[in-house]
Amino acid sequence: MIASLLLIAVLVAATFLIMKHPKFGKAPSGKRLERIQKSPHYENGKFSNLNHTPQLAEDTSMPEVMFRFLFGKKENLRPKQKFNFSKTDLKNLNPLENIYVWMGHSSYFMQIDGKKILVDPVFSGNASPFTFTTKAFEGADLYTTDDIPELDYLIISHDHWDHLDYETVKKFQPKVKMVITGLGTGEHLEYWGYDPNKIIELDWGESSDLGNGFKVYCEAARHFSGRGLKRDQAIWASFVFETPKQRIYIGGDSGYDDHFKKIGDKFGSFDLAILENGQYNKDWRYIHFLPGENIKAMKELHAKRMIPVHNSKFALSVHAWDEPLKKMMELNTENARIITPKIGEKVNWEDDAKVYERWWESYQ
Repeated sequence: MIASLLLIAVLVAATFLIMKHPKFGKAPSGKRLERIQKSPHYENGKFSNLNHTPQLAEDTSMPEVMFRFLFGKKENLRPKQKFNFSKTDLKNLNPLENIYVWMGHSSYFMQIDGKKILVDPVFSGNASPFTFTTKAFEGADLYTTDDIPELDYLIISHDHWDHLDYETVKKFQPKVKMVITGLGTGEHLEYWGYDPNKIIELDWGESSDLGNGFKVYCEAARHFSGRGLKRDQAIWASFVFETPKQRIYIGGDSGYDDHFKKIGDKFGSFDLAILENGQYNKDWRYIHFLPGENIKAMKELHAKRMIPVHNSKFALSVHAWDEPLKKMMELNTENARIITPKIGEKVNWEDDAKVYERWWESYQ
């Protein structure tokens, strides 16, 4: 019994010390917490989704999920060969071009009407607090912070490890003119050295006028947040980025719900919607799209085009790495305009005549 108690004490102490590392961030406090407590989406000490959203579906349990994850059949979780992609030179772009460059999973760069934007960059090689877990697929971590030009806006959708990477955002700090994120996430960034005057934090339904015809709106998503033991202290969000000529929907992570129709009705239409496609599982079907639900959301948003993300870099679920892209193309029976670039490929999303190859078929 003494040995068992000593082991437990050591584990507790080790956990405490690990959790003190800055990468775990910091819970909101002070004036930020006061603002959070006034949010209509915050109750009983945490943020909540618009509709009831269990972390796990009603027909499963945590022991069942863990058993399937540890002992269930898992095939082709990672590509059998290294990706061989070419990266676009982002520092020498024509400033008049509207372009998008995917960097794997949910990290991407956009230049829109002259503004340079980076969303949810994770360039450290893994999507977890520990470098030996959740490693990027070989060849998927194409970009580094050195490849990125000075940014007008760094957008962070929520504080999960596969969207907010401590090492990456720390290195980006000198290059970022302004951060746009959901209410509460700014506490992490300020703790990591970002100037609070350069952080725009928004609650669902709030907006910020960025000047010269640019505006950003914070809208709902159906997900959760948290980097440590306590969840939902910062809000998870989608964003609408408006320019003088374009309206872009930045989806972040979200399960399907009626908020897509509400957002579509509110804004009328989108030139481009960037929606998650991957890392799904029927056990957590309320917090991530199941196959085809992103196409349904695209329609309800009245989006002219969609680019799928949240795939092809990290294995966070048990489906084959290429299954999300395969299934999405199979389910696109009405030939919606879905753009499927390679990692690093320069995309002119307004060119609807361009045909994108099914690049994932080359890595079977």
